[in-house]
Amino acid sequence: MTQGPVNTSHTLETQGISGLGTVYYNLTEPQLMEAALDREEGKLGQGGTLLVSTGKHTGRSPKDKFVVRTPGVEDQIWWENNSPMEPAKFDRLRSDMIAHMKGRDYFVQDLFGGADPAHRLDVRVVTELAWHSLFIRHLLRRPDAESLASFVPDFTIINCPTFKADPDTHGCRSETVIAINFDDKTILIGGTGYAGENKKSVFTLLNYLLPAKGIMPMHCSANHAPGNPVDTAIFFGLSGTGKTTLSADPSRVLIGDDEHGWSDRGTFNFEGGCYAKTIGLDPKAEPEIYATTQRFATIIENMVYDEATRELDFDDDSLTANMRCAYPLHYISNASESALGGHPKNVIMLTCDAFGVLPPIARLSPAQAMYHFLSGFTAKVAGTERGVTEPQPTFSTCFGAPFMPRRPEAYGELLKQKISKHGATCWLVNTGWTGGSYGEGSRMPIKATRALLSAALDGTLDSAPFRKDPNFGFDVPTTVAGVPDLLLNPRRTWDDPAAYDAQAQKLVTMFSRNFAQYEGHIDDDVRAVALG
Repeated sequence: MTQGPVNTSHTLETQGISGLGTVYYNLTEPQLMEAALDREEGKLGQGGTLLVSTGKHTGRSPKDKFVVRTPGVEDQIWWENNSPMEPAKFDRLRSDMIAHMKGRDYFVQDLFGGADPAHRLDVRVVTELAWHSLFIRHLLRRPDAESLASFVPDFTIINCPTFKADPDTHGCRSETVIAINFDDKTILIGGTGYAGENKKSVFTLLNYLLPAKGIMPMHCSANHAPGNPVDTAIFFGLSGTGKTTLSADPSRVLIGDDEHGWSDRGTFNFEGGCYAKTIGLDPKAEPEIYATTQRFATIIENMVYDEATRELDFDDDSLTANMRCAYPLHYISNASESALGGHPKNVIMLTCDAFGVLPPIARLSPAQAMYHFLSGFTAKVAGTERGVTEPQPTFSTCFGAPFMPRRPEAYGELLKQKISKHGATCWLVNTGWTGGSYGEGSRMPIKATRALLSAALDGTLDSAPFRKDPNFGFDVPTTVAGVPDLLLNPRRTWDDPAAYDAQAQKLVTMFSRNFAQYEGHIDDDVRAVALG
């Protein structure tokens, strides 16, 4: 039995998936809310939100993610970063998962990955849970009725949390599995209720497919000046660096907060929604995001709340620090309707330097931009993980290593080419510590960060005086209106300059050791700016 609009020539049965219970195609937000509540998958929250728990999996399972080693991708995949699965094991996994699905009800969403019609990916997402269907409907882009009637999926994702994989039978690591078969155009997800696996699977697909078309896939947020999409800025950054907060500038138009492509036509959002962290969410600092936590059909994931009033506790991380909310992009008032922008005029790489070494902003050459892009540096601080007692560097190449199927140099070279071709100015922005490392110094003032970003985006920083940083070789402004000169020179903010010098050399050595893995795969200009 089927319900909902679908291209009748391309149902699950035509894809070889039969014997299911009721299959619900392309239900709308109210319908999915009703289904999720009827099935007791969650509870109704304030403002008509949906309060859900993902069970023991409160984040992604990167060690359980596999790429099927087929002839079509054998020479294209970065195998040091992507665990292989043999085709025969995948075939058995697929067969066993479909057998498990027999007789059960499923929800199907036919969606677009990508706001640019010329480069979008048509994705069918099949989910066991109604709230997962609502989640991916928020996060991807929704076709109109005419498009649904003729929709033919390029790739199909099947997500079945109650299916438990067997390592010996299926060639995986545990009962949780995320298996991507690029040749079969199928992704299988089992043994986890974490909804983010759906979203990041699509990102991984685009990270593999788009570079072959000369399009740069990016783990970044993006915005543009009001009425001027040509004035576009992109913000790379790992978790905790301020990527979502700094791009959601009310004086600019938000293109998107997480995943974008850079084609010959410009910038485009992959998604149609946002998946924002809610821990410590402040209604004064981030009023737009905070407001979505009381909007109809927003999914509130893994948050503690009062059972009677359903009031959310934004500070209680007893379930997980990775508590989140998922909502459509149009819930943000300054969001772009088209989710399209021009070629980035400014490329910003955000880092949270807990060593207190990096300046609040630095200008990068194209070669330096590729170096820092491949490095993908930020830092963990004491207390964030068990056993972390002092700042620890985190290097995640391309600011998103878990989602990169190809070797990182492929993405780095694409970025360098596009920066050079379109004349983008590149900046490294430190939102971390100043005046000492974590525990001794203080967090970079958000007011100063915003002032420096505004000066970079409106072009006034271009005319500022700059100095060459003796440790990292990039250009650092010495005077910027509204920012204390002292802050622009991190060495001067330390009580003990010799201690700063020692810490700086320590961080340079960390960069050098990490970058050694790329030495044989980069051009001479990038090699020339490498540290150490």
